[in-house]
Amino acid sequence: MNRPAVLPLAVLFALGGCGGKDEDQAKTEEQSVVATQSDADIPAWLSPTDAMDTGRWLASREAGRALPNDDAASAQMRRSLGRAQSFFIEDPRMIANRTVQLGQMLGEAGKTERYEDLLEGLTRVAQGAKGRQLYGEMCQHYFNTRKQGDEPAAAFAKLSERYGAQRDGETKP
Repeated sequence: MNRPAVLPLAVLFALGGCGGKDEDQAKTEEQSVVATQSDADIPAWLSPTDAMDTGRWLASREAGRALPNDDAASAQMRRSLGRAQSFFIEDPRMIANRTVQLGQMLGEAGKTERYEDLLEGLTRVAQGAKGRQLYGEMCQHYFNTRKQGDEPAAAFAKLSERYGAQRDGETKP
């Protein structure tokens, strides 16, 4: 009967031996997350244990400073995340994190866009599709389309056509 308990312990010992620099880095990252839990700080990424409201976090990330919970931008982000939640599989926290990630990738490519515009545009695309979509996947498609040179309106139009084809039973590349 003790045999099942031995296997997890063996796995723990095996994984424990893989420490070194990666383990130290993980501990440092873990400590840095704990250090950013106050309202005055904006975490780089919103974890499931962060107490900050998701809409407020996303608006604060865009503003580059902590915004009050009753700020108009925070309220708008909450509304946008609420709408998005109806059309995407991911939860609002993950949608917010992916929006920031997409914004950073676009910024690095010289194509800065507002988080609100990204969130609203991708939600409109998903509204025209069949069923709930993967937000992260759609973000990647949007990024690739923008990187190929399309302006935001054209990129959203291409994605709307592609994802709308799901609803119509067609397949688009």
